[in-house]
Amino acid sequence: MENDSSTALNDPQEFLKFINHETQKILENYTAAGGDDVFSQFSRSWTDLITRSMEDPSTWVQAFTEYQQAHMSLWQSFFSGQPDAAPVANPEKGDRRFNGEEWTTNPVFSYLKQSYLLSSNLLKSMASNANLDETEQRKLDFYTQQYIDAMSPTNFAATNPEVLQQAVDTQGQSLIDGLQNLLSDIEKGRISMTDESAFTLGENIATTEGAVVFENELFQLIHYKPSGEEVYEKPTLIIPPCINKFYILDLQEHNSFVKFCVDQGQNTFLISWLNPTPEQSDIGWDSYVGEGIFKAIDVVKDITQTPKINAVAWCIGGTLLSSALAVMADKGDDSVGSATFLTTLTDFEDAGDLCVFIDEEQVKKLEGKVTSQGYLSGRELATSFNMLRSNDLIWSYVVNNYLKGQTPAPFDILYWNSDSTNLPAAMYTYYLKNMYLENNLSKPNKLKVCGTPVDLGKIKIPCYFLSTAEDHIAPWKGTFKATETFGSKIEFVLGASGHVAGVINPASKNRRNFWTKGEQGKGADHWLETAERVEGSWWPNWHEWLRRRAGKKIEAPKDYGNASFKPIEPAPGRYVAVRID
Repeated sequence: MENDSSTALNDPQEFLKFINHETQKILENYTAAGGDDVFSQFSRSWTDLITRSMEDPSTWVQAFTEYQQAHMSLWQSFFSGQPDAAPVANPEKGDRRFNGEEWTTNPVFSYLKQSYLLSSNLLKSMASNANLDETEQRKLDFYTQQYIDAMSPTNFAATNPEVLQQAVDTQGQSLIDGLQNLLSDIEKGRISMTDESAFTLGENIATTEGAVVFENELFQLIHYKPSGEEVYEKPTLIIPPCINKFYILDLQEHNSFVKFCVDQGQNTFLISWLNPTPEQSDIGWDSYVGEGIFKAIDVVKDITQTPKINAVAWCIGGTLLSSALAVMADKGDDSVGSATFLTTLTDFEDAGDLCVFIDEEQVKKLEGKVTSQGYLSGRELATSFNMLRSNDLIWSYVVNNYLKGQTPAPFDILYWNSDSTNLPAAMYTYYLKNMYLENNLSKPNKLKVCGTPVDLGKIKIPCYFLSTAEDHIAPWKGTFKATETFGSKIEFVLGASGHVAGVINPASKNRRNFWTKGEQGKGADHWLETAERVEGSWWPNWHEWLRRRAGKKIEAPKDYGNASFKPIEPAPGRYVAVRID
């Protein structure tokens, strides 16, 4: 590798060949999802589409005719030498790829941009008129968009005026820096999205003071230090997703949800899940519920000497909690007094854009791969999530890191996003089959968890559901279905933004907005039409809801844990520090 790169640096043509070759290698690795390359999936989908469309080519003829007419107008505009002529094609709202001045003022780059946009519109139009069943149509639309995004002229040095100008301004140093960034990322096997050297767990991220008071093969339990002299009688147990690490809820002091809970007087505990290895491939859904959630509840009750706790869970952590609560309800166990679900699906009929990776054929391939290696790689899972927003989470970094030679700025959420976790094979295959493929959790008594039939209708405790309007992972209309399947009164709140940013919306910043108090029982759209819009963060709204269910104020504990569960080590603990790089 070193010899190849040093040779390339001495020959400009070889240099460009080398950087293109190495970029292609990392992108081929990075864009693999479920064993299928984006471009091969695109090719298969379009081959099928073309074959079917030959039966009635009228739609294609019309689309091509409109495309040719628009392109003729573009040619005329280009050769007229009128730079102020109205553009034939414009980027969609929010598309920042062509913000540079040269994309508008330079006739050549303006032509490249508009030609690309016209071609993109043609492909999207043809794909959207394929008349496939819903599953295949969604897959075709998704992979068509992936191909379109990958082929943007902004992604290539020779057709990106900003890249060329930066190379001139730096006398080629930006290209050399980009090569070094590329080689570094090849070693990591992933694209760097932030300056990872800027963060250290326990020092400037995941810093809320606490101690690990229990651990088993599956998780560590963290008990956080109260910030005042009193706490609410009922403790709060936070159950983060096992797909990601818990510290998304404890980033920095100004945006830490954990710190917010502590500062509001909640006696706060949190589960830090294990990052599994191949030797732990047999850990299944029942283990996460029984040895995870049930055990954590018992420990928290023992330490606080209270019969009931309040639970807060996010994403798949909430899916686990809902199945646990159904088991508890069946057994008459009322240890959980209230439950908060953050962007959580309990009905997977509308599971969002992730469904493009999940059908019987792809799941069968995944099961074989995951079973053979013992776990699902966190890198592959992160790739799938990033592909849902490929321009923002893949291609923008390819351009900035490799073509412009820039170092990503420090950003705590993206640091967390790059810190992936694995999932045990048994748990992951169960999750795919029973949630995404068969939607069994929403069907009364279809599943057995820890030997007990699961019926979400038996959950009678008060529940708070926070969903987000732009969530591609847990679409809010899908999460809203819990209001129809749970047997309890649900406080449903819809926040602005997406799956992560909509949740991590600290009260101190008072940004964005949320909707609440809509009329339930007539569907998600009616709820939103009748809901009240409130400016600012949803955090205070949630705390007020929880406060009414938290009991009286009592003296705050002086120490972590108790005689039975003594401190093991300071927070954030060892489990969260295990990386898969």
